[in-house]
Amino acid sequence: MKNKKINIFLCVLVIILVGWMLKGTFGQPGIEDMKSGFKEVAKYRNDNNTGPIQYVFAVTVKDTIWNEMVNYGNFKPHHKGGNTKVYYFKEGTKVPTAVGAGAVNFDPSYNSSCIGLYEKSAMGNVSMTKTPF
Repeated sequence: MKNKKINIFLCVLVIILVGWMLKGTFGQPGIEDMKSGFKEVAKYRNDNNTGPIQYVFAVTVKDTIWNEMVNYGNFKPHHKGGNTKVYYFKEGTKVPTAVGAGAVNFDPSYNSSCIGLYEKSAMGNVSMTKTPF
């Protein structure tokens, strides 16, 4: 009888712990929870899987909360040995619909609309530049 009570207690404890872990796993904040209203307009990923992988994104924002822009950039994919760039544009301004690899990632006519650049280097160093052009 005493063994049965211990087994029931352990089962209930395990169920509570598993429920708590699932809640923590699926209740993580994400891009949808941010207040700046991020909308991805264009993205690029090179096809080279053997060398450095480069990700480039063009994103519009409703509000310029710089801390959220850094957090948004941290949510974007990054590959060890590659780099990730996220260009931010204010909603309602001219935004490039195509981005590419290299030093110049989009048509320079959009430079005046760019309000920020998040960059994560191959070594994992993060930088956020306000008005990069």
